[in-house]
Amino acid sequence: MWRVSRSDRPTKADVARLAKVSTATVSYVLNNAKGVTISAQTRETVQQAARQLGYRPNLAARNLARGGSGVVLYLVPRIALGELPIEVGSRMTTALAKHGVMSLVLFETEDDRQVTEALSAFDPVAVTSVFPLSGGALAAVQAAGVPQFHLGSSALQSVGELHLSAGEMRVDHLTSRGHRHLAFAYANPVKWRPLGDYWLAGLEAAARRRNLPDLHVATIGPDDAADTVTTWVAAGVTAVCAQSDETALVVQHGIREAGLRCPEDLAVMGVDAIPLGEVAAPPLTTIAFDAEIIVDIAMAALLTSLGYPVPEPPPDTGLARLIQRRST
Repeated sequence: MWRVSRSDRPTKADVARLAKVSTATVSYVLNNAKGVTISAQTRETVQQAARQLGYRPNLAARNLARGGSGVVLYLVPRIALGELPIEVGSRMTTALAKHGVMSLVLFETEDDRQVTEALSAFDPVAVTSVFPLSGGALAAVQAAGVPQFHLGSSALQSVGELHLSAGEMRVDHLTSRGHRHLAFAYANPVKWRPLGDYWLAGLEAAARRRNLPDLHVATIGPDDAADTVTTWVAAGVTAVCAQSDETALVVQHGIREAGLRCPEDLAVMGVDAIPLGEVAAPPLTTIAFDAEIIVDIAMAALLTSLGYPVPEPPPDTGLARLIQRRST
């Protein structure tokens, strides 16, 4: 029976002996060293040995040596995203804790000072966010040499393409019900527009693949919802995709105020599956996301970059699913 050299924690030397390779090779594999040629079979042997022994790098010692505290910063944006960012943040905190890494949640503010101060105070090993950082925050992260992971990161490409899968689901559902003239509803606050741009890009890609007319696009709020809805219907629009479930509820409000019916006169579809959508009038068709799968994919990429042996991430086929209700 294989025994590690210490009773409390397996070392790289233990992994090397089990894998029958040098400790240098173990370091190269587990740290994803660049410029070093190692066969796929050797990589798999080392990773399997590390998993079998339960090896993980002594991140605390590594960070103490460089004056850091071993945390990952998670930046929550100032835009409406439903419950997904909080659920992802909660699951990420739990997953990181299993590897001895602390997750520090920061809420985006008007300026970037809190990111800069956190970088200085906690010396994080990585920064994660929903969207790419910009401005002073991005400059500070780059100057500190800290890896950044966000939905569009190449390491998280399957997650980054959520807008494409969601767009396909929405357009496929609506066209299957006879709709060809579609509209997109932006939320009224300007600060939430980046999320609208993200979802709209996925819808436009799906519409182009089906040779549909260009989407009618408008920003909608409670005060002008009836006028916006009336304009859409007059232009021949028969279905609306909103940038969020909250925005879809505003569209439904406009339909009622205009004396129209949903879905008979105008179908409405949201995204992010908030609980309130179940009791909308009528109940809202939407797209739900699986936070557990998103976290599993993100954690595999993040922990691998930090030098931890992790299993292959799950397939991304279950990231999004359609919830069909009476609004379409």
